[in-house]
Amino acid sequence: MARFAIFAADTSRRIAEADSVAVIGLGRFGSSLALELMAGGTEVLGIDVDEDLVQALNGQLTQVVRADSTKEEALRQLAVHEFDRVVVAIGDDISASILTCSVLLSLKIPVIWAKVGDERHGLILEQLGVHHVIYPEQEMGRKVAHLVRGAAQDYVEVERGYVVVKSSPPARLCGIPLGKTGLRKEFGVTVAAYKKPGAEWTNADADTVLGVDDTILIVGPTRKAEGFAQLR
Repeated sequence: MARFAIFAADTSRRIAEADSVAVIGLGRFGSSLALELMAGGTEVLGIDVDEDLVQALNGQLTQVVRADSTKEEALRQLAVHEFDRVVVAIGDDISASILTCSVLLSLKIPVIWAKVGDERHGLILEQLGVHHVIYPEQEMGRKVAHLVRGAAQDYVEVERGYVVVKSSPPARLCGIPLGKTGLRKEFGVTVAAYKKPGAEWTNADADTVLGVDDTILIVGPTRKAEGFAQLR
């Protein structure tokens, strides 16, 4: 299947017409991304030059093929030019990553995401015009650093300097409506949502009353959100 799927343009074209993403490079990052997209209901065309990686994902993605993504004709045969979103998850082979991105840009793909291994690689792709450059190791390193401090249960960087932090509520917030705590004025953050034990997440508002066993999502500037999460 992997060898001959490159000629299945009709199948790829049908995938492109749906809520779909083409993922090029099916190593640990690419395969994890592709499987998570599938779990969320997105159709995925997976492409890799390594037949073992392709066979490992056979039946788990909408379509998975063995092809050389640096060749424009190969991508055209797979109807990749009809996809609105493509992820280039080739991190180790910088030359293949750059050539693949160059081909995708020439195909005028509207949105290209590309994984890079270092600043030099990322700079080249940015100069080429790749829309979103991903530094997974750097981003994970920053996230883990914040978690290691011990205050946050989880940490999502919306953009540099602004975050969402999952934490326990400090005692001073419990038992009174959030609107009466002066939270935003005093700490410069907002409690966006909360979760009571055994319940689902709920949007917080001025009338929300938190309990000591609740979990909250704090939104705000990085230092202020982390400082607030340190309160007990």
